[in-house]
Amino acid sequence: MRPLDKNVILERLEKVRSRIVLCLLIMSLGFAGSYAFSERILAFIMRPLTGVMPPGERAVFTWLPEAFFCHLKAALGVGILLALPAVMYTIWSIFAPRHGMKGKLTPVLVVSLSTLLFFVGASFCYFVVMPFAFKYLIGLAPESVRPLPSLGEYFGLACWLLFAFGAVFELPLVVSILSYIGIVTPAFLRKNRKYAFLLSFILAAILTPTPDVFNQLLMAGPLVILYELGILGALIFVPKKPSNLVPALKISG
Repeated sequence: MRPLDKNVILERLEKVRSRIVLCLLIMSLGFAGSYAFSERILAFIMRPLTGVMPPGERAVFTWLPEAFFCHLKAALGVGILLALPAVMYTIWSIFAPRHGMKGKLTPVLVVSLSTLLFFVGASFCYFVVMPFAFKYLIGLAPESVRPLPSLGEYFGLACWLLFAFGAVFELPLVVSILSYIGIVTPAFLRKNRKYAFLLSFILAAILTPTPDVFNQLLMAGPLVILYELGILGALIFVPKKPSNLVPALKISG
């Protein structure tokens, strides 16, 4: 493979820079547009906690600018979500192998699937995992103790959980891409299924905020299913002919 000349490298770096600028522009516009609705966004994020708190109780804040910064973070989170497809496309166009952009895993398919899987994972966390986890944590307090969760601490924990589940649900796509470029094979994935299941439970124990088995199963179970979907994706997208795995990068136009 011939080395790229200086002009080609500069041209590709310019494309990367323009895409990064586009991502930041979309993120900024999303942030500016959603700040007017930041109170509703914050209330939506707080719902898994307020729904399981005792009647009449609510979150508190002890640092005066805490609520203001939570409003800013809520609007910024919406801006990031709006820019997610552009971010995914930028990452794909930078790190995709040379043959990856011309096969079944097209940029449109990769961006669509990655965005969809992220939102499915975040939705599963919001509607299933978080209510059970926070109900369990609040239930640990004895009757003589009044739960007063901090607004800022809860918001940080909720954002971490939503991002973690959204990222974890990308597993089928990641496995499919690794299979497509020849790093793993469906046979390898099936052979090491038991180790993947063990790793799923270890990862669930790390990411879930509660030590009980039930809430850990809420994450380990989907991980096992996602791994099986990854094997299915590997069977679908694996190339018919062995590909030459070359650490070359191509940036699409």
